[in-house]
Amino acid sequence: MDPESIHTGERVPHGGEPDQRIRDFSANTNPNTPAGVSSVYEDALEESRRYPDDEYSAFRAAAAEFVGCEPDRVIPTSGGLAAIRLAMECALEPGETAVLPAPSFGEYAREVHLQGATPEFVAHDELLAVPEERLRKHSLAVVCTPNNPTGEAADPDALAAFAARCGESETTLLVDEAFLGFTDLPSAATLEAEHVIVARSLTKLFGLPGLRAGFAVASGQNRDDLETARRAWSLGTPAARVGTFCLRQDEFVRDTRERIERERERIREHLERRFAVSPSDAPYLLCAVDDRVGGAEMGAASDADDAVETLVESARAAGVAIRDATTFRGLDSHIRVAIKDRESNDRLLEALGCTRGRGTESTDTRGEIGGDGSSADGEAHE
Repeated sequence: MDPESIHTGERVPHGGEPDQRIRDFSANTNPNTPAGVSSVYEDALEESRRYPDDEYSAFRAAAAEFVGCEPDRVIPTSGGLAAIRLAMECALEPGETAVLPAPSFGEYAREVHLQGATPEFVAHDELLAVPEERLRKHSLAVVCTPNNPTGEAADPDALAAFAARCGESETTLLVDEAFLGFTDLPSAATLEAEHVIVARSLTKLFGLPGLRAGFAVASGQNRDDLETARRAWSLGTPAARVGTFCLRQDEFVRDTRERIERERERIREHLERRFAVSPSDAPYLLCAVDDRVGGAEMGAASDADDAVETLVESARAAGVAIRDATTFRGLDSHIRVAIKDRESNDRLLEALGCTRGRGTESTDTRGEIGGDGSSADGEAHE
């Protein structure tokens, strides 16, 4: 990390609602956790009287099986964002450049800046087409799949081709798969390319963002560098034990994927009657808001920026937190909403005014504020 860059850096906004009375659709976390997690955590807490085993053999084995790689390629980290920082610390030097998608996760640019490097932004849907000659000037390229906040996952063949061009240009490729576990798509860990680093988060798929558990996957010299540079005891005992347990809950993962896909399409149908909704493979939907939402319909605001603010405030007054997506680079009239369980999703539709007169099955819960227990991991990944 570059000391001079720290003085000029700043934190970025994230999703997440700390008020437990508010249903949190601003952070993209699973409202459910696997059965048995509490018991695993309690047993691990008792064992936390000693330092963790820094080898993390069981965790590495479970993570490797989950993404399809060898256990020795897994680098335990305290969340996906810790894996991203570790990768950038190893890949970037002050004065170098990195190519990043936009709009996308705001921490990429911040982490690049903290290394004393400079980000160059490419439209998220054009990044995989960047040619080799352009990649040559960059030390690092970042792909987010599914992209946050737009939601679309990278085509595996297109990603593999892009990874090959990164290899030819000697550019390290960091693939952030924070939300890939919500899909059936293969991990880039299966590419087994020495210049590719994968960052994974456990906490969103398994509904435990406060636990801070994740890992990186790398090969060759990158693997050795990450393993050497990672902090000692990079996972607490509870995070390591719970993470190992969760990664082996195949039925929970399968049920979660099916529910998310089903609910995402149901919610999309209702939201599209009021907003322009981006295609998504992720547990969230990006919605474009026009000035009619804030003005004619809500009696406030005369432009899209004010419309978003008005909509966020109106939803919160109805007991629902949604993400103001105008803080993402290039977005000036958008919100992002997470996909939760059916009852909570109906509450979201009601708060956004997408249920009245449409014959939905939404439960009438007006006048009360509820909480589904979801929490944020500070936009790691929002």
